Amino acid sequence: MNELTTDVAIIGSGGAGLFAALRAAAHPARLDVTVVVKGLFGKSGCTRMVQGGYNAALQAEDSPEIHLRDTIVGGGYLNDQHLAKTLTDDAPALVEEMEQVLGCRFDRAPGGDYDFKPFGGMTLDRTVHRRDLTGIEIVSRLADHVMTHPGVRILEEHRALDLLLSDDGARVRGLVALDIRTGEFLVIRARAVLLATGGGARMYRYSSPSMEKSGDGVAMAFRAGLQLMDMEMLQFHPTGLLAGDSVLTGSVVEEGLRGAGGHLLNVAGERFMEAHDPERMERSTRDIVSQAIYLEVMESRGSPQGGVFLDVSHLGAQQVRTEFPGMVDRASLAGRDLTSEAIEVVPTSHFHMGGVRIGAEGRTPIEGLFVAGEDAGGVHGCNRLGGNGVAESTVFGARAGEQMARFAASAPPVGTPVGQAGSICRRAEALMGDPAGTENPHRMRKSLEEAMWMGAGVVRHRQGLERTVATLLELSERLQTVRPSGGRRYNLGWNEAMDLENLMLVAASLCHSALHRTESRGAHHRSDYPHGDDRRWLRNVIVSPDTSGGMSVSSVPVEFPFLAPSEL
Repeated sequence: MNELTTDVAIIGSGGAGLFAALRAAAHPARLDVTVVVKGLFGKSGCTRMVQGGYNAALQAEDSPEIHLRDTIVGGGYLNDQHLAKTLTDDAPALVEEMEQVLGCRFDRAPGGDYDFKPFGGMTLDRTVHRRDLTGIEIVSRLADHVMTHPGVRILEEHRALDLLLSDDGARVRGLVALDIRTGEFLVIRARAVLLATGGGARMYRYSSPSMEKSGDGVAMAFRAGLQLMDMEMLQFHPTGLLAGDSVLTGSVVEEGLRGAGGHLLNVAGERFMEAHDPERMERSTRDIVSQAIYLEVMESRGSPQGGVFLDVSHLGAQQVRTEFPGMVDRASLAGRDLTSEAIEVVPTSHFHMGGVRIGAEGRTPIEGLFVAGEDAGGVHGCNRLGGNGVAESTVFGARAGEQMARFAASAPPVGTPVGQAGSICRRAEALMGDPAGTENPHRMRKSLEEAMWMGAGVVRHRQGLERTVATLLELSERLQTVRPSGGRRYNLGWNEAMDLENLMLVAASLCHSALHRTESRGAHHRSDYPHGDDRRWLRNVIVSPDTSGGMSVSSVPVEFPFLAPSEL
């Protein structure tokens, strides 16, 4: 094993990881900061894929308090309201910093004010954007600053395997990573560690995140003994592109198209949202629109590919090309002209509102370990509003980076838990395959995606969830008999097996949480419990590691320090 010592280790290079690196590197102590990137720096991760924009209360008639109300109401009152308030309070200043200090360029209206996009669930338009390529703008500028900072080390194509802890598990000591290029293990000693790897939404047949996302951070946190919260709350973006067997299938057709006046139509040409949310129609929240599309398909009113139609042609070709150039290009790759014809869309697994249970500044009960971005739960409740995701990542990444730097500047040096590191490496090597193995991890991945889509998808039922749990147990056993697929360098089969291990842990926590919550709320809809139940279920579902290596599920009451439902 190779070894490296650093002050701060950041796992992930999306919005959370980049802002954390900038804040940590700016500390007067001139700390050594290491960013561990599973893919290519600045070219991978989900923040780069953000099309819609960034929510911040920047209009005179808007305020963080109104933004907070929208976030909590949209989140079904399950939000950790302290975390949600941090998001809405900090977002305006970060937008100004990104533009005035870091060089991001956001679109402006003719009068010079921000050109705010209309997004679902918002009382006021507050989504700042760079056409429909906002994520590329943000990541490119932040990555430039991180790459040129002398105190930051970037390890590309290194996947984090697991955390290193003190013998009593109370303090983080670093992590073990795998250099994907060489197949060599690397022990990284660190005073403070941030988990910011992104979520595990790629465990479904239709999914939108970047290919390398496999719930690594959430899985590592759980194996380290941390609690997960509201894992049943997995958001399906209502409009994922349908493009046959192409890799484009599942990619997001951004919400701004509906906000600008796009129509959702069934096979009969009817705007079916009138039956589900006649006031907001296509600008309803993502959970309601996704479930409406699902019902149209299940009741045989869907499109030929099993979705519905999205039509923006009535807006005019010039407006569509000007405001949504990325979407026009994406539809063109699928053989469709967005400016003149309807395209087929389907709900696509998009964002995990659930995640690691954190406190203020992204802290966890493990000293020196922080979590930010989609790895963390609590900010969004049962439904994330469009535009709040990249805001969450940057706000909590920045706060975590500041706190990690303060902690690391005064924390004592850490040693290497040699036995722990060896166990992590041996577990990873076991997934390289058994010479007598028969299983193909790529085919197993398809089995996982199908099982989750059918049994734990947009609409759920006890029997389907139980069947999915049984399938996950079977897949876990089969994973131990994968066959070898090559050497250590760039071994795609080995990496797929490690992705599967983490995805199945995240999937199991989702299914157990979904079985526990016997109601429908936000992104979690159960056909056997089709209604919300505020009397019993204004509670957060908690998944904890048990002493036998499994999962225990419980719940705790939600607190309402700022906004309570009108009737309790």
